[in-house]
Amino acid sequence: MLRLMIFATALAVLVAMILVIVDASLPQAVMADQPAAVAVGRQAGASSWPNWMGKRHDGISLEAGWSVDWPEKGLEVIWEHEIGIGFSSVSISQGRLFSMGHEDGNETVFCLHQKTGKAIWSHTYPSKVVDNLYEGGPGATPTIDGDRVYTVGKEGQLICFRANDGKIIWQRDLLADLEVDLPEWGFNGSPLILGDQLILEAGRVVSFNKTSGAVDWQTDKHTAGYGSAASFDHQNAGLIATLDSDALRLVQADDGVEVDAFPWKSPFRTNSTTPIVHEGTIYVSTGYQVGCGLFRLADGELELLYDNRKMRNHFNNSILYDGYLYGFDGNSNFGRVVNLTCMKHDTGEVMWTESGLGCGSLMIADGKLVILSDDGRLVIAKATSQGYDEVASARILEGRCWTVPVLFEGCVYARNAAGRLVAVKLP
Repeated sequence: MLRLMIFATALAVLVAMILVIVDASLPQAVMADQPAAVAVGRQAGASSWPNWMGKRHDGISLEAGWSVDWPEKGLEVIWEHEIGIGFSSVSISQGRLFSMGHEDGNETVFCLHQKTGKAIWSHTYPSKVVDNLYEGGPGATPTIDGDRVYTVGKEGQLICFRANDGKIIWQRDLLADLEVDLPEWGFNGSPLILGDQLILEAGRVVSFNKTSGAVDWQTDKHTAGYGSAASFDHQNAGLIATLDSDALRLVQADDGVEVDAFPWKSPFRTNSTTPIVHEGTIYVSTGYQVGCGLFRLADGELELLYDNRKMRNHFNNSILYDGYLYGFDGNSNFGRVVNLTCMKHDTGEVMWTESGLGCGSLMIADGKLVILSDDGRLVIAKATSQGYDEVASARILEGRCWTVPVLFEGCVYARNAAGRLVAVKLP
């Protein structure tokens, strides 16, 4: 009997030790005091949101399991941090969140703890705010690649940091290195990592070696655009698509040689979106009554399949999901008449429109539109072509909100133009 009692006691101690070890090894997101939706999000493949428009560069998160049954009192803000004026969105990986802001003649790159918002490190340097007809401040989103993070400042400060401690590995000056003028709205394109290359649209399409910062190649000058580059394969060749303020431009990824350029001018030199490449087609959209167009590359030339003025993205991208584009049609200076629009991708047919969200922004997760209205309301609607179907809404910010929110591990991270960055917990 005594032996049995000793064995049982020893077994209980062993089990307890195993439970402690397992508990300690679990990510904090799946601990008992965190929502189950967070764990579901991890299992669904939402391990990081490392760059502008996410890991797959499409604005769609694989995170699932979060609830739209929101409390009447609103959503819980679990932390907030003042990061300064700007429109830089967030990138997240390995518990670190990166963004940028401007204050008193200086620009700062922030590395914050994802769960608490506390600063891990920051780097500040002098920079103009470039507040032409709006608040200004940095508009590019940091790009995380392994143990490095790459940022683009308003005046073309391209910096490669060590992600864990902020040590500068290399830096470049786009104005000097590319011999270009400061664009009217500053530099706003986010870095695209492609193998060993870092690709930018910056008054030229340019490729830097991501390890050393050396210039691989650069194209001739053009009127700068404000979106980011997109990469794709065509007939076993790697290509880069960019929308500058002169044209939709395709170049070879390995040497920058131009394949074709289709004229696509904005009357105010403000083409600001990233091309959407899908199954051999390329979609672009521009504000100021220019509209959208769908192209395909055939025999080395861009062929226009359709164009119309029913989707005029001023600066925030449409998102392509299940054959339909969801985006904001209209200009920010006429924000009250901007419509959230659902458009059939292959034909340009408008399926529905919805007003009242201003010139907002969106991403998609779990078959739902995650919308931030331009006045700070977080809105969830079904991503369906059958009609606008709103299922949840809560105010999370005040002031002008033009920056795309990010849903990651059960929280929505969003900012306003003044620099209030919040982490809002979903039930």
